[in-house]
Amino acid sequence: MRLTEPLTPFLLRIARWETSHYSPSWRLVSCSSASAPSPGPRCGVPLIPSVGLLCRQYGDLPPLTLESIKDRVMYVLKLYDKISPEKLQTSSHFMKDLGLDSLDQVEIIMAMEDEFGFEIPDAEAEKLMTPEEIVQYIADKKDVYE
Repeated sequence: MRLTEPLTPFLLRIARWETSHYSPSWRLVSCSSASAPSPGPRCGVPLIPSVGLLCRQYGDLPPLTLESIKDRVMYVLKLYDKISPEKLQTSSHFMKDLGLDSLDQVEIIMAMEDEFGFEIPDAEAEKLMTPEEIVQYIADKKDVYE
């Protein structure tokens, strides 16, 4: 970031910062100094529109819970075109209850990998035949116990 003027004690005194509950992204809210008039939140320094002045951003989701994992798994399954949302339950077997074949099961596992951001080995994926088993597997891998 290029500054239009040298850093002064005024520019280094940041009065207030805010952070979000879900993502600790810092953004400048206001500036103040006892020795200089406040030019507003810009502090005399041009801000980069998406970043801001002296900005630290972390991108992460809220912590996982068993309920949030279950909701996300069921949401992905309801969006799958070969599954009837009316028939879908957490205990539904993909082949026996929902009439899916092995290729459909592979596609479901790939969708879960995309949703949760990690790879499920083929040997483990073959054993995941119900939404309940998928939820339990993801909870075990992500160390979620409640």
